[in-house]
Amino acid sequence: MNKLLLHPATKPALFVLALGPFVQLLAGAILDTLGANPAEALIRGTGDWVLRLLCLTLAVTPLRELTGWSALARLRRMLGLFAFFYGVLHFLCYAWLDMGLVLEDIVRDIPKRPFVLVGTLALLLMAPLAATSFNRAIKALGAARWKALHKLVYAIVLLGLLHFFWMRAGKNDFAEWSVYAVIVALLLGWRLRHLASRAVLRPGRQGAG
Repeated sequence: MNKLLLHPATKPALFVLALGPFVQLLAGAILDTLGANPAEALIRGTGDWVLRLLCLTLAVTPLRELTGWSALARLRRMLGLFAFFYGVLHFLCYAWLDMGLVLEDIVRDIPKRPFVLVGTLALLLMAPLAATSFNRAIKALGAARWKALHKLVYAIVLLGLLHFFWMRAGKNDFAEWSVYAVIVALLLGWRLRHLASRAVLRPGRQGAG
């Protein structure tokens, strides 16, 4: 599997797969096949892919450690950047299709509706992660600062989950949200367990030294 993940075609293939939902939504908008409410389909579709890609990004490290497929790490950056890409599209769909690109209305609407506020905050927090996802930024920041900054992804995914929860609360439909909540809980639970294990082992290592 590591050989397959290291193949030169792997990243282009992932790029095409990650771009697929955008192409599908764009084609649906052009061909008018998005149903009775195309605006809602576009806003909802782009938002769904933000959460999916954030979950995939967070899943890279657990999968890498559980399976030994170390080459998975080379795909994490692209997954994160596509999560930001769909986040920008999600906000643009809201700003254009829901608010008519009227800046004053958008500025007034964001703090007025909690689910829009937390969604916007999540996108703003994603921006510095996307901007520092390149080797030059990593070198400029230093590894420790870069890692500390990119821990914001945990806050981002929780804000995204809260955004989705409040959005679905109006329809009292939490079935799909529950699936994402379980996935995020498992991923964050694994991370907390991993950190706890390292904290327990560290004193022993120091004592052994």
